[in-house]
Amino acid sequence: MRFGYWMPIFGGWLRNVPDEGMSTDWPYIRELATVSERAGFDLTLIAELNLNDIKGPGAPALDCWTLAPAVAAITERLELMLAVRPNYHQPTATAKAISTLETIAPGRVSLNVVSSWWREEALQYGAPFDVHDARYARTEEWLTVLGRLLRERTVTHDGAHYRLEATELEPKPQSPPTVYMGGESPRAKEVITALGDAYVMHGDAPDVIAEKIAEMRRLRAESGRPPLTFGMAGYVVCRDTDAEARAEVERITDVRSSEQAYASYRDFLAGSQLESHVSLEEYSVSNRGLRAGLVGTPEQIADRIRAYERAGVDLLLLQFSPQLEEMAEFGRRVITPWRAESL
Repeated sequence: MRFGYWMPIFGGWLRNVPDEGMSTDWPYIRELATVSERAGFDLTLIAELNLNDIKGPGAPALDCWTLAPAVAAITERLELMLAVRPNYHQPTATAKAISTLETIAPGRVSLNVVSSWWREEALQYGAPFDVHDARYARTEEWLTVLGRLLRERTVTHDGAHYRLEATELEPKPQSPPTVYMGGESPRAKEVITALGDAYVMHGDAPDVIAEKIAEMRRLRAESGRPPLTFGMAGYVVCRDTDAEARAEVERITDVRSSEQAYASYRDFLAGSQLESHVSLEEYSVSNRGLRAGLVGTPEQIADRIRAYERAGVDLLLLQFSPQLEEMAEFGRRVITPWRAESL
């Protein structure tokens, strides 16, 4: 099992807790990145949204592609999974950015390719906004062009969204970045099966995750491509006792959300094709994080992680609050014993 975490570009993860003791200032992000390596984390996912969908559109939100080189420069082994939304980025510009980042952090750059869902954000930032299946058509072409740019000497392409004439890209990366993708609609799964390297899922129970993994393994095998790897999001509440952990869950799911943040949530539901209804409690923590059940004592959480490993999960993408302190404790009380047990 690999352990990853979401970089807190929004200053927190809890929609019902205004001040989580987390900052979007660089000194906090810098300390978090360096501490995460010492704590045993393998990867950080740096999300990409121009508006803050946790605390509300008027709250701060850092830019992924500006932050990434700074994090790359101060870390030594951390994989940087950079979110990218094709409607906001030309594949040529993204390929050039990856090429440059690879000179700073060789072999440590990967992509989380996201087909945008937030119409209001696209309108504010002047980006094209496609309906659901059209978004995946753009993503499909975008990934095809990007992959060619990172592998081929020159690229000529004439498609629905992008046109290139004998485009050259140098330097090439050591190897093309791993492409992580998520999605639950048939169209999303079709694109992931064809062009992705890893399938990432919202938090859910181990038996549900096992079924999703089995389906994607079957679809991938039918495509004839190498097997996918699998990741899952989760929110961690690690405490000395189960009662203390449950009390913390009650605190963070006491819904007193701002009108702006809840409006963002409604936009998300309207723009997505999720497999199941997301309850108001699940809204309190993003990415269905509490469904993962990573709540309790270190021993209880380790048992739950073993269940996900048996289900086929290779990577956990975790959220914490307040992040710096909770991540350091998770590293000491869960990751370090886990790695010792695995030797």
